[in-house]
Formats: sequence, C-alpha cells, structure tokens
Amino acid sequence: MDSKNLTIKDRLKLLIDSLDGDENTNEKLSQCKDSESMLEILLNVSSKLNLGLTRNDLINNPPIRDWVWWKNKEALVNLGDNNLRYQGDSSGKTRWDSWTISFFKFLRIWR
Repeated sequence: MDSKNLTIKDRLKLLIDSLDGDENTNEKLSQCKDSESMLEILLNVSSKLNLGLTRNDLINNPPIRDWVWWKNKEALVNLGDNNLRYQGDSSGKTRWDSWTISFFKFLRIWR
C-alpha cells in the first residue's frame, strides 16, 4: 500500500507511531531550540518513511501542530516546592495565592 494514498491523519499517525520508542529521534526533538528545527527532524523522518508529509501538513494538523506550538513556551502554572504561581510573575504573591490555595485547602488537596 502506498502511504501517500492515505489521509493526512493516517500518515501523521504512522509518523507518530514511528517515533514511539525511537530514543535517538526523541532525544533530538527534545533538544531542539525552536519549532523550525523540530519540523526539520519530523520532515526527515517523514521522508525516510515515504509518507509525503509537507511542512504545512505538520503545522496545520494535530498533534504535531500542538507540539510545534508548545515548543519553547512557558507553562502558566508551576506546581512544586509547595507554591502555585504564574511562571511569568516574579513576586511571591500572585493571583493564585488569593483564592486557589484556600480552595485547595478547603477540598483537602493542599497541605
């Protein structure tokens, strides 16, 4: 079966399945500085598998679209060291402190 006759969704699934357990490629993806270098790696894998995926296919279709969008983005909330905080906020007191911790204590999911 020619994979180019498959839908984009099916070809993306084949691409993602090929990444499962491929430590070398996953390591390269995790070390990418930006989304463009990530796309280059994914396009190379697609080419080796003869999937015929284009840059637009990767950018416009989930889950690759989401991976690319999140690459090098900061998380909004940091959970750890007993503080909930907005990552971009440098002060110790944030909007999370005002109601979230009290709410979590009320639900007994915060110590």
